[in-house]
Amino acid sequence: MRVGLAQLKRPLLYLMAILYVVAGTLHFVVPELYVQIMPPILPAPLALVYLSGIAEVVVGLGLLVPRTRSYAAWATIALLIAIFPANVYMAVSMVTIEGAPGSGDPSVLARWARLPLQGVLILWAYWYTD
Repeated sequence: MRVGLAQLKRPLLYLMAILYVVAGTLHFVVPELYVQIMPPILPAPLALVYLSGIAEVVVGLGLLVPRTRSYAAWATIALLIAIFPANVYMAVSMVTIEGAPGSGDPSVLARWARLPLQGVLILWAYWYTD
């Protein structure tokens, strides 16, 4: 039995919301990990980590409320665009994340895979902008 993509839309919404709430919460649990991937050109890296954490929790919760879902989906897209420079910095600067589980040194493939993954996440969020 094939499950249509439309049938997965609601479960994937809940998954996406949970992922953003968890990711945002981690910005407060282990902010030092996120500070390390902030491009040095940006001011107040810790404050930006906290702000992005708040934004991730807010969009995650907003996705769960039908009345705010479309706004939260657009905000998620904006957030993903805003954090893209950190992913680029991590890839091109070969940042080693001290204190991360494992070696803290993602493979070159993992570093660069994060960049197109942002596009997939943007498309996923766009699905809920209607």
